[in-house]
Amino acid sequence: MSVITKKALAASLKEMMGRLSLDKITVKDLVADCGVNRQTFYYHFQDIYDLLDWIYKREALDSISNCRTYDTWQQGFLKIFQYVLDNKKFCLSTYRSMGREHLDLFLHQAVFELLMAVIEEVSADMQVRMEDKNFIANFYTYAFIGIMLEWIRNDMSEDPEFIIERLSVLIEGDMEKAINKYAMS
Repeated sequence: MSVITKKALAASLKEMMGRLSLDKITVKDLVADCGVNRQTFYYHFQDIYDLLDWIYKREALDSISNCRTYDTWQQGFLKIFQYVLDNKKFCLSTYRSMGREHLDLFLHQAVFELLMAVIEEVSADMQVRMEDKNFIANFYTYAFIGIMLEWIRNDMSEDPEFIIERLSVLIEGDMEKAINKYAMS
């Protein structure tokens, strides 16, 4: 029953964010829209931002779980773009509100985990310190997030497939080179 309640609260928040800024939505408004009481909300979530995090993790992170290999990372990135595009009003409302940090954290977690899995795969037969792997993953994570945030800022007008294609051409072979530079003999 609790997953059903969480999903109902998530659906209400997403619907409300389609017409209101996240900063204007209160727990009182949300529970009235959803038809549950405040106590039920606080049983599941600390605040609206906790619900926002839950939505991003549940809906988007799960969709890229099978795209964390060297051969599939582009599909994982494309799924992240597609999620944002499919949930445009919701993501734009987050982006343009005090909840922006939650969007940034979601993007960082999604991209970092995807890239770290690729780095682990590529460096499987090498000795590379974990801190170096983290550094490489963070470097590429921030580059990708910068591209994505610019895309969001520009109202998501460019085709995500074109962006991923350009990104793929740009960094082809670079991750392996970076890992080789940090590999210990």
